[in-house]
Amino acid sequence: MAGANGSVVPQLNHRHPLDQLSGEEVKIARQAVLDARKAAILFRNIYAVEPVKADLVKFLNAEHAGTLTTDTSRPPRQARAQYDVVYEDRSHEYMESVIDIASGKEVRLRKPEKGSQQSLTVDEFMEFNRVCVASERFRKAIKELNLDAEKFEVAIDPWPYGGPDPGESTPRYTQGLCFAKLRNGNPDSNHYGFPLPIIPVMDTYKKEIIRIDRLATGGSEDGLEYGTAAQNVLEHCRPAEYVPELLDTPLRQDLKPLNVLQPEGPSFTVSDDSLIEWQKWRFRVGFTPRECAVLHDVHYDGRSVLYRLSLSEMTVPYGDPRPPFQRKQAFDFGDAGAGRAANNLALGCDCLGVIKYIDAMLVDSQGQPSVSKNVVCVHEQDNGIGWKHTNFRTNRAVVTRNRELVVQFIITLANYEYIFAYKFDQAGGITVETRATGIVSVVNIDPGKTSPYGNVVSPGALAQNHQHIFAVRIDPAIDGQANTIFTEESIPIPMNSKTNPFGNGYEVVRKAVTKSSWIHASPFTNLTIKMANSNKINAVSQRPVSYKFIPSPSQLILADPESIVAKRAAFAQHHVWVTKYRDEELFAAGEFTNQSQIEQGGVADAVARNEDVEDDDVVVWNVFGLTHNPRVEDWPVMPVEIHELQLKPADFFERNPALDVPGNKNHSSVEIGRDTNGACCQSAGTVNGNGSVQSAPTTHLQGTDSIPVSEVNGH
Repeated sequence: MAGANGSVVPQLNHRHPLDQLSGEEVKIARQAVLDARKAAILFRNIYAVEPVKADLVKFLNAEHAGTLTTDTSRPPRQARAQYDVVYEDRSHEYMESVIDIASGKEVRLRKPEKGSQQSLTVDEFMEFNRVCVASERFRKAIKELNLDAEKFEVAIDPWPYGGPDPGESTPRYTQGLCFAKLRNGNPDSNHYGFPLPIIPVMDTYKKEIIRIDRLATGGSEDGLEYGTAAQNVLEHCRPAEYVPELLDTPLRQDLKPLNVLQPEGPSFTVSDDSLIEWQKWRFRVGFTPRECAVLHDVHYDGRSVLYRLSLSEMTVPYGDPRPPFQRKQAFDFGDAGAGRAANNLALGCDCLGVIKYIDAMLVDSQGQPSVSKNVVCVHEQDNGIGWKHTNFRTNRAVVTRNRELVVQFIITLANYEYIFAYKFDQAGGITVETRATGIVSVVNIDPGKTSPYGNVVSPGALAQNHQHIFAVRIDPAIDGQANTIFTEESIPIPMNSKTNPFGNGYEVVRKAVTKSSWIHASPFTNLTIKMANSNKINAVSQRPVSYKFIPSPSQLILADPESIVAKRAAFAQHHVWVTKYRDEELFAAGEFTNQSQIEQGGVADAVARNEDVEDDDVVVWNVFGLTHNPRVEDWPVMPVEIHELQLKPADFFERNPALDVPGNKNHSSVEIGRDTNGACCQSAGTVNGNGSVQSAPTTHLQGTDSIPVSEVNGH
């Protein structure tokens, strides 16, 4: 492995501090917990502890300088184990241990305050289904619905319980949305077209269904009234299949193959299973059970850009006010864990081209290593033109394509899929892309009715209005760790005789963020967030080197500020948060979101510390959302809804950093309706040695030729 200065770094007999745990390291951590507790243990997660930033930065600096040796001080290799101690009365106590891998000993034990609920596991979700099937209370509720047992079976989607009602004291609960599934012999038949108006609630530790919540099925004329359903609640529902073999319409036959070919292989390299190098980019891909893919130590052309980049949280509150739907609010990262919900990606389907897959090291409930294959894919893609200019005097065009390196993962949480991608371009930009797809969450509605709380997407199926609100955590390191956040707004100057006599002028107002605070997007002033190093000045512009983004003015959480829904998602009330860095402060909504009633330890609490953040180690959190009022076209599977957060260099370079990208012709492209194909942009052109494209000589436009200076001077 080469350092930033080209020197050779020796291969050390240590895993990199940012690497995932190996299977052997997981076993060491597991045994340390068993030795320390000497009790029945239900394991939830075991994963690598990110080193203290101050220690890791020293190590990374040595790595980039090419001065690593076997004697270099390394941050201690540690594992974080999250688990329940299970007592004889079936009660659980959640704990967290930090294990030193070298010694195999527990070095720290934490017991969160009473009432904190860790995220749900796949085992708990599966247990919910088994308990429902065995419950006499649940069986009775199903019997009351008069389902045709020859035609249907019951399908259950486990859900987090949401925020308990005011004054409600709850142990660990799980709730479930129920559907009827056609008995058609296909296990992939879509059950969402047949929603049942009940929600079972389970005491997770006692493994007991404690009640069945009945649901309202009325329409606009019924308001919050219950008991309006007909005796057969499914009589007006109809199938909503999406798997090809069950579709009631033939698949299109006029699509020709469109293949991504890379005959010479990819332009990126992967080493140490986590170090990615592509063009001038260099970074590491880490993994946590909660965040899934995390980017570390991001550099461009040897210069530091970001210390860490991650998807921090997402909340999905539903806007149907009929109880118990006030508890229909998921925190998909905190309640379930994106890493545990990550898909095993399929070659040639989820990612195209020449692909590097990254596996995830998870654990089962016994704490044994469990490898989840192909949860992250790394590949290149073409995203149109990168830059182009045509000299209209000579008709010569120079054009380059915008090639991107993509780091992508996909999570499935019951009905919804979310596709997340970090995209790097050749001009120094990074895009964080989210795509929502899957199946909208539906509830039963009486025949012929419509509702103000959603849209009827299929007979009997009301897709409820809801929001998806995301938080991205950006830990900048713009040429170093000491950074300042600036807001920049473009403001009109009133017409006046001294500074703006014709009224066309406007000014750009820049303000440093000096204290931890929140900021709202402002499309009317083009509000821009700049993450800058005020100690490094661009030689051309004489301004601090920086990266910028324009926060999307998307709608924030709509729940009343006094509601539990809003209080437990305080992060969703502002577009941008600026906080001072603290180790392990990673989650926008706080660590414990499951069954929370108020956000604790999230960005709102961090901002409330009112800390100095100028020329310091700062963190920027960007919040954006999708207010999803469903449409019929979202059924039975919705096309992707896309949002992009674009981080772009701003006076970080001294010219376009993609100027050296060759404009190579794509030789697999062909033209329809002609016998021959010319060079890019102009027929009969030639490709120069530097990769740019030169067109054939043409007749110059009259009056546009260059004029010799001697003629202008009258000589």
